[in-house]
Amino acid sequence: MMENKKQYATKHYEYYPKGEVPIYLAYAFRPIFLLLAPYIVVSIILWTLTFSGVFSLSFIDNLVTWHMYEMIYGIGSAGIIAFFLTAVPEMFPGAVPIVGKRLLFIVLLWFLCRVSFWFIDFLGVPFVATINLFLSLYIILLVTKPIFQDKHKRHISFIFNLLALLFIQTMFFLSIEAYIKIDSSSILIFALGFFIVLILLALRRVNMEAINELLEDENIDETFYSKPFRYNLAIFCVLLYSFVEFFFPANSILAYLALACFASILAITNDFILKDNNILFKPFVLYMLTIIFLTAIAYAFLAYDYFDEELYALNHFRHFLTTGTFGLVFYVVMVVVSTIHTGRKLFTNIWTNLGVVLIVLATFIRALIPFYQEYSSLAYLVSSLFWALAFLIYMKIFFPFLLSKREDGIKG
Repeated sequence: MMENKKQYATKHYEYYPKGEVPIYLAYAFRPIFLLLAPYIVVSIILWTLTFSGVFSLSFIDNLVTWHMYEMIYGIGSAGIIAFFLTAVPEMFPGAVPIVGKRLLFIVLLWFLCRVSFWFIDFLGVPFVATINLFLSLYIILLVTKPIFQDKHKRHISFIFNLLALLFIQTMFFLSIEAYIKIDSSSILIFALGFFIVLILLALRRVNMEAINELLEDENIDETFYSKPFRYNLAIFCVLLYSFVEFFFPANSILAYLALACFASILAITNDFILKDNNILFKPFVLYMLTIIFLTAIAYAFLAYDYFDEELYALNHFRHFLTTGTFGLVFYVVMVVVSTIHTGRKLFTNIWTNLGVVLIVLATFIRALIPFYQEYSSLAYLVSSLFWALAFLIYMKIFFPFLLSKREDGIKG
């Protein structure tokens, strides 16, 4: 079985560039994850300390905008780089993996984008917008060719989603420069909807790879399938809700659209019920199910807020999507990719489980603040520390994997 896996991996890596490449630049996920995990920890702690008045980021004029952009586009762009530049050679054999100096350029550009946005008040919007938008466009151009060369165009939805995110990102910079009269926060919330769609598209593929890997390792003679129609329905509902919220934010139909999102996303869990085997309580399956449940719960609470005319807690409940879905997707995908793509078998232990639990706890503590406003400062602090601790656990366990060669001897 291990020999078959090695042959399968070799097929994907047979176009790997020749020559010596530093291990931390041997595949896109390696340098991105090495930078992203500590960036998540530092940025969320700094935000919390600043918001609580303990610390001051006086060089940032609009802290809320900075926080929203970095949590959505800052972290999201790193996920896009890691996912697509790792997945494209696997999805399209013949595509040459981007490694070495070219990969270093992309990683340094991402880091420059993060630093530039922190100092946007000094560097100016035109410069910061240019390099951030250039990064997004460059990644799209890198992945467009192999996706369009596929005669079946199976993954073309990724390109449309990335182009939409680029357009919304452009709108955001135009809004903060006052070229368009649209609230920048509303634009970022609109972008969040498209990132949720991107997550659903990616989860469908990650679930297939990770769970079938798990079934093979446990000698379970059954195949897991992510049913396209379930994901497509969920994506349609999320997009419809996002568009209506952006263009008609006070429309009462949003409550029912949010409920539609809740139901359609929850329906995805039916994929996990296999005909002959019960996999629902296997650790990695629970990880994936938790992501889906948190995303569905987010829209259920958004609907609840629309029905309760006195609550006004939309921005708090939206943290089920940011702290919850975003946080857990990055944590779980980083765990899966850092294991499978370094030639190791998927595994779980008390620490990886604890990371998932901490993110879930952080999500509920943060999102439910409207029900205990008097403890909001403590809730902000505790939820941020829990969220950061999960990624510190990831760093402790998986950084040695990222800094060492594949265990199966294959390049990458």
